[in-house]
Amino acid sequence: MSKLKNIVVKKYGGATVATPEKIKGIAKSLIAELSAGHTLVVVVSAMGKTTNSLIELASQISSRPNQREMDMLLSVGERISMSLLSMSIQDLGKQAISLTGSQAGILTNSDHENAQIIDLRPFRVVNELEKNKIIVLAGFQGVDPNTKEITTLGRGGSDTTAVSVASGLNATICEILKDVPSVFSADPKKIKSSKVLSELSYEQMMDMTFWGAKVLHYRSVELAAVKGVALYIGPSEGNHSKQGTYIRSYTNPKEFKVIQEKLKNKMETAQVLSINTIETVFKIKMKTKSIHADYTQLKELFKKNEIIFPQILSVDSSDSENTLYITAPEEMLSMIKKIPATKDMEISDGISTVCLTCTGVPTFETQSQISKKLGDLKISPLKIQMSALSVILFIEKNQLSKAVEGLHELIDGLAEPTVG
Repeated sequence: MSKLKNIVVKKYGGATVATPEKIKGIAKSLIAELSAGHTLVVVVSAMGKTTNSLIELASQISSRPNQREMDMLLSVGERISMSLLSMSIQDLGKQAISLTGSQAGILTNSDHENAQIIDLRPFRVVNELEKNKIIVLAGFQGVDPNTKEITTLGRGGSDTTAVSVASGLNATICEILKDVPSVFSADPKKIKSSKVLSELSYEQMMDMTFWGAKVLHYRSVELAAVKGVALYIGPSEGNHSKQGTYIRSYTNPKEFKVIQEKLKNKMETAQVLSINTIETVFKIKMKTKSIHADYTQLKELFKKNEIIFPQILSVDSSDSENTLYITAPEEMLSMIKKIPATKDMEISDGISTVCLTCTGVPTFETQSQISKKLGDLKISPLKIQMSALSVILFIEKNQLSKAVEGLHELIDGLAEPTVG
């Protein structure tokens, strides 16, 4: 690996590889980048809505598909896009090779549909790079070294693949390339006044993605922070120096050029930076002896029904009952909703979350601004939760749009106006 320099890992999202024409365009841009002296490793998602189509196909066969078989099915999507991109590069006269997760040495645990990467042994990748080839990897998948079974990493797993590979190869940067120009202060499709965030810390991005930002999966941000992988999120086409968002570490705060300039006359600050939402949250009420017993019971219940364990957002506990607030991909929530209620367990929905992530620890003044705005909007949160950088509101789902539009007014000139 010592021979390899200037390694850049590029991950292309599903929308960017949705058609043969888009794949051909990516191939041309990759070849152009070779002239800059970069060694390229490319991670691809499935084309367009392929994963959703495969899930729908499985649902037409079985109401409760076996998780092992789902991994076999879903892993096909990325294999299609990796082989097509490799073919396209070869047709333009450059060497390329596509590799599956197992061929690339991505080793995982045995949790089908939601596996975690436990090790990376990229010997084949390094060998092919030393032959001056562009490597095209299937994202979202790996292999359990004990059982030799194919596994998938869950929704957003291609992001985690890319960060893992970037870490293992000591890449200069990991670029997450999408059909959007940057990370925004809110979903630009819903909030027209949303602003570009050109620089963020790992910590800010972790909160934003855990609480609903769809630009990255929170597991990939966590891995990048732990391994010190530099991240760039931006458009698959265009000038990276003029668009996109860089995710950096607080250990080098001078890199935050935009935020440093805006806050040059302040020391501690906690201005609202972004607003993200989780549209569908389930509340599970359980009447057992302990929270540990609840977790155990839920894990067994979900396993029995071939459902991956959901993302736990919050837990309320009392002497008589425990309440878990959870979310998951839409297809998983549909399966959870079908689980019948019992005398010891009740599942309900109709809840959303709004997360306001700040430039620093939310102060009393920041919290006061938020509560005043909620009062003006006549919104009474069901629950308020704090993290180191965020204020999280649990509200009724039918109030979500009004809440986001109103609360976004708290974001001042710290962010940059939306491009275009």
